[in-house]
Amino acid sequence: MADLSFRIEGAEVERFAAAPFIRFRVAIECRDAGLNVRNVMLQCQIRIETTRRSYAEDEKSRLSDLFGEPQQWSRTLQGLLWTHASTLVPAFERSCVASLPVACSFDFNVAATKYFHGLAGGEVPLLLLFSGAVFYDDGQGLQISQIAWNQELRYRLPVALWQDMMDYYYPDSAYLRLPRRVFGRLEHYKRQHGLTGWEQALERLLDAHEHRDAHEPRDAHEPLDAHQRVTA
Repeated sequence: MADLSFRIEGAEVERFAAAPFIRFRVAIECRDAGLNVRNVMLQCQIRIETTRRSYAEDEKSRLSDLFGEPQQWSRTLQGLLWTHASTLVPAFERSCVASLPVACSFDFNVAATKYFHGLAGGEVPLLLLFSGAVFYDDGQGLQISQIAWNQELRYRLPVALWQDMMDYYYPDSAYLRLPRRVFGRLEHYKRQHGLTGWEQALERLLDAHEHRDAHEPRDAHEPLDAHQRVTA
């Protein structure tokens, strides 16, 4: 049986892909002398350990959509599954450094995307759980074994790296998926008002909403605050 160990040497943004990717550099060592590893079908589940970092007040506000109000976090702040990744590691004898590509989404319906976006800085505590198959030659022919179930490690990914990646692939923009019904209404509004871009349609709707709120009369039954009672 091939006894492998893993270590993360770093991570970087993949800048020549059709979609956002982060590449983790995974150092792999075979602790069994005399084995010739032919290849490794490496799989990895990556989880976000949300409780292993602190949060500023503005971060807590932005993350309330995921975990509720901060006073509830003792019950609601739980780990998140980020993604699954895989790669084929070529032959090596004692050790190698493999590239593990991790696809990243800017879809704000995805919990992990909301989490990354809600952080102002610092690091994201990750837990990487490795699995897969190892093909090796021990001198008696080609053998196959499974990666041990306890092969896991922690890595702290800089938030700045995520932000740099999204700024590179989506400069000064964000991605929002809408139900077709809502998109149809927005498209009709855009055509009806002769607008050329989606941002113009959204800005006009938001401006109208904010203007209405600013000029909406106060409910006659709403109690006056202290300043209003004095001036009245």
